Amino acid sequence: MSSTGFRRTLAAIGVCSSLALVATACGSSDDESSGGKTRISVNCEPPKSAKVDRKFFEEDIASFEKRNQDIDVVAHDAFPCQDPKTFDAKLAGGQMEDVFYTYFTDARHVVDINQAADLTPYVKELKSYDTIQQQLRDIYTVDGKIYGVPRTGYSMGLIYNRKLFEKAGLDPDKPPATWEEVRAAAKKIAALGGGTVGYADYSAQNQGGWHFTAELYSQGGDVVDADGKKATVDTPEGHAVLQNLHDMRWTDDSMGSKQLLVINDVQQMMGSGKLGMYLSAPDNIPILVKEKGGNYKDLALAPMPGGKGTLIGGDGYMFNKKATPDQIRAGLKWLDHMFLTPGEGFLGDYARAKKNDGPVGLPEPRLFTGAADAKDQEVKKANANVPVENYQAFLDGNKNLQLKIEPPNAQQIYSVLDGVVSAVLTKKDANIDQLLGDASGKIDSILSRS
Repeated sequence: MSSTGFRRTLAAIGVCSSLALVATACGSSDDESSGGKTRISVNCEPPKSAKVDRKFFEEDIASFEKRNQDIDVVAHDAFPCQDPKTFDAKLAGGQMEDVFYTYFTDARHVVDINQAADLTPYVKELKSYDTIQQQLRDIYTVDGKIYGVPRTGYSMGLIYNRKLFEKAGLDPDKPPATWEEVRAAAKKIAALGGGTVGYADYSAQNQGGWHFTAELYSQGGDVVDADGKKATVDTPEGHAVLQNLHDMRWTDDSMGSKQLLVINDVQQMMGSGKLGMYLSAPDNIPILVKEKGGNYKDLALAPMPGGKGTLIGGDGYMFNKKATPDQIRAGLKWLDHMFLTPGEGFLGDYARAKKNDGPVGLPEPRLFTGAADAKDQEVKKANANVPVENYQAFLDGNKNLQLKIEPPNAQQIYSVLDGVVSAVLTKKDANIDQLLGDASGKIDSILSRS
């Protein structure tokens, strides 16, 4: 699954939702050259409804074209930047932009269906490439060849309400480190009454499967084996995840009676001050404040309970297989300018974000290494406008966790696991053994077809 916004500081709303719309508004039909210039089409421009982000994006393209007067950039807007319902159709129909946005989990699929340009001969021209974290670069490297460039990353953690922790007699500076502690804290928070829920989880629209995966990683388990051929959910770790959810829901009554929740439901609960904890990435925090009524000082972030692993995700850009060498070189220059220069560009201009009331100082996973990372952190710290101390536990704890990407065929697998999680949360007598056994067989079938 993706994180919630298309940039690290502000959120936006908008969508290219049908194939017809994608083909006309989001697709690439631009000529390679215009007036002697190299023309490239790019996507993931914020929609007009996201006025501030749109303004920043346009400003950065204008400054890029001023510095590179031989390049013409044609941007297509979309939110979400990639719609899973139309992504493959755009690829197959030849409608994909020259430089196009992808989730980490898309990389191998796009390569497997022969729709990605091989960037290996050109990547040395990307000034920032060697400064990017190796594990992120590896995501876009298939069979020794480079097919994409990472742009952002996220890792899951536990968001919690410090005010509710204090009211429940819990220490907000010592968040739960194990699932047993999460359960105990949730029970105390729910006991406050007045409709307060201790812990909430997703269980619909594939989001329940996504969170089951994150919780399984936190227990040291996995969804599929190392070869990606067999399911590994019917294990002690998988049982522990579901048993814990069952016990919080039915024994403790700390998850509330309303279930089949999705991300917006849970964010609304947290923003209104009625929820103690839920799993999320750091970029949920500004949404909770700007859209759901929350307060930065009340919101804190801890590492994934369990201490063994956390789910990471993120995004990057790949290049259309039909892109010419000149277009690839131009696209790489554009990526450097827009996203990969510490302290500058659409993602790195923290001073500009702060000036426009964008949150600066959220604990995103570090994209860069070495001097580039030091520069990025220096500029971020200088412009921080959120209570960074509320996220220190998350930063410290992540250092000791195994970072794991989503499984292959993630959305199909999440759909299967959605049914497992929703059954446990809506049926007191749900048979966990049977649910996991059935899910394992369905996942094996998915994997056998890929």
